[in-house]
Amino acid sequence: MATMFILNQNDLAKLVREEYGCTGKDCKAIVTDVFEEIRQSLSEDKDVSINGFGKFEVRERTARKGINPATKEKIDIPAMKSVGFKPSKTLKDTLK
Repeated sequence: MATMFILNQNDLAKLVREEYGCTGKDCKAIVTDVFEEIRQSLSEDKDVSINGFGKFEVRERTARKGINPATKEKIDIPAMKSVGFKPSKTLKDTLK
């Protein structure tokens, strides 16, 4: 089983700073801007493809019936959008 590795935006900014030597503030701004661009594109129902990594896509989930596990009561779950991720072939191949 794989171990959990948590990597947040600050960690990414630190890795960028170590690799490219930019200031901490500039690196943080770059990482933040990349994630903001992905978020903005998805909020506009645009898919985001990152070559060699994968594709983030907006998926429509239809309304459906469900059951509250605590009370066993039937509930209506409304339609919603969610984000899906499909890894690229390159990423899949690195995991073999």
